[in-house]
Amino acid sequence: MPAFIRIAWKVVFDAVWHFSEDDGWAMASHVALSTLLAIFPFLIFGTALGSFLGADQFATTAVHFIFDTWPESIAKPISDEVVRVLTIPRGGLLTVSVLAAAYFASNGVEALRVSLNRAYRVAESRPWYKTRVASLGFVLAGVLVLAIVSILLVAVPLGVRYAGTYLPWFNTILATLDSWSLAGVFIMLTTGLIVSHLWLPDGHRKILDVLPGIILTLIAWSIGAYVFASYLATFANYVSTYAGLASIMIALVFLYIVGVIFILGAEINAAIMKYKVKRMVLRSFMGPRVSEPAETQPAETQEEKIL
Repeated sequence: MPAFIRIAWKVVFDAVWHFSEDDGWAMASHVALSTLLAIFPFLIFGTALGSFLGADQFATTAVHFIFDTWPESIAKPISDEVVRVLTIPRGGLLTVSVLAAAYFASNGVEALRVSLNRAYRVAESRPWYKTRVASLGFVLAGVLVLAIVSILLVAVPLGVRYAGTYLPWFNTILATLDSWSLAGVFIMLTTGLIVSHLWLPDGHRKILDVLPGIILTLIAWSIGAYVFASYLATFANYVSTYAGLASIMIALVFLYIVGVIFILGAEINAAIMKYKVKRMVLRSFMGPRVSEPAETQPAETQEEKIL
């Protein structure tokens, strides 16, 4: 059997085995429920802060970027209701309800952090208050990014159209930018995954250490969304089972699938680092020029004998 197939089998087996042994299925449920419970507080807090910053289109923009990664049959009933609720005028920014929404939104980040710590096989060394503040920082950063995007989505087209009266070729640029909405969602999702894998769990990792799992997550997410949407359209009848709760139950099942995929991506990264696959690949392309730390030399030699 070729060495590549053997090491791929070891990585996949180790990732799936550790996922199962370390309560990965239960953690995926925790991530799914926490994410669903965090989406609405996040949007409430973001809408209030966005209005304070002058980003009146925050709700529409945030719903667009969040739910465009879901199958339309799952996202549309929820996103329509979310936009309807969020566009109702509310009070000022600094209210107890909005601050509580920010706290509950951070629970979703905490769920991701705990699951990533388990997947990367590290124990949390930071105090609880530091991780909570960091989670609140992630929520605030996400709101600010979406607020800036919502402002740009309004200001840039207006500016380009105004400039188009004097520079007609700007209209072509505008048409190109308008057709890149899906690419924008993909970039935001990829960036979010990279930030999550690099900075949420304890310890330090390089971007090349987390990239394989992120790529697999994006591929599996796309396939899983398509398969689940096809299943809903062909076989499932959640409405007769859950009545008015059908949309929420469908979203919860979809988020559970996404949670499993997300954690397995981190498990794959951890297994790749465990078997030092990156160093093996570099050595196969660059030869013996790739330096190895002295303390890892015996393990590397033993691994090479196994392969």
